[in-house]
Amino acid sequence: QVQLQESGPGLVKPSQTLSLTCTVSGGSITTNYYYWSWIRQAPGKGLEWMGAIAYSGSLYDSPSLKSRTSISRDTAKNQFTLQLSSVTPEDTAVHYCASGHDAMEYWGGGTLVTAAS
Repeated sequence: QVQLQESGPGLVKPSQTLSLTCTVSGGSITTNYYYWSWIRQAPGKGLEWMGAIAYSGSLYDSPSLKSRTSISRDTAKNQFTLQLSSVTPEDTAVHYCASGHDAMEYWGGGTLVTAAS
């Protein structure tokens, strides 16, 4: 059973960069045809897909966040990371890492990141 766990600071100041790490266990981030995504949910809003990194290392960006997001991975640690630059209070959200082949089969528990001074 694949398990994902998000980690990172819960508070980020406006204009700074949000950085989160997803640690994967029970499976490899290089498993063929699996995609590893970041998804967020702001208070009172729906889920928003932020981007993904594929088993091959290929990157997929959200058009609305493309200029501010950077997703990378560390295959030795079986982790993938998210960086979101120039945060504003509107970036306050619960952030999830998730993975799957045709759908998001596995989800982390989510971590709240608040953008505030």
